[in-house]
Amino acid sequence: MATIFSKIISGEIPCYKISENDEFLAFLDISPLRGGHTLVVTKTEIDYIFDIPDDHLGRMMVFAKGVAKKIEKVVSCERIGVCVIGLEVPHAHIHLIPMDSVHDMNFARPKLTLSKEEMESLAERISKA
Repeated sequence: MATIFSKIISGEIPCYKISENDEFLAFLDISPLRGGHTLVVTKTEIDYIFDIPDDHLGRMMVFAKGVAKKIEKVVSCERIGVCVIGLEVPHAHIHLIPMDSVHDMNFARPKLTLSKEEMESLAERISKA
């Protein structure tokens, strides 16, 4: 069965796209912990990140690194945190979260609500960075 991420990849569901290649897609999380919180997903439907073949997983991390560097240019933060939880959507993905402290990556915290215009602006600025 197609996941919500598969529907985003296919264009059935819109997203705030940051970067894309033949294997991966990066887009803003619509319920971010901080502005610039981005999801990196594999275009292949694989549920568990550690089921991704090694070479593909390596390329995913290199892709995520490039996206993180773009986020750093746009969002004021100490670092970009990397988190893999993988329970909320059965499709392998990586969270890239701007952070100034470990508390910025606490998923129990309330999520931000950004307007469509704020999300579009953020996505455009990061994409162009």
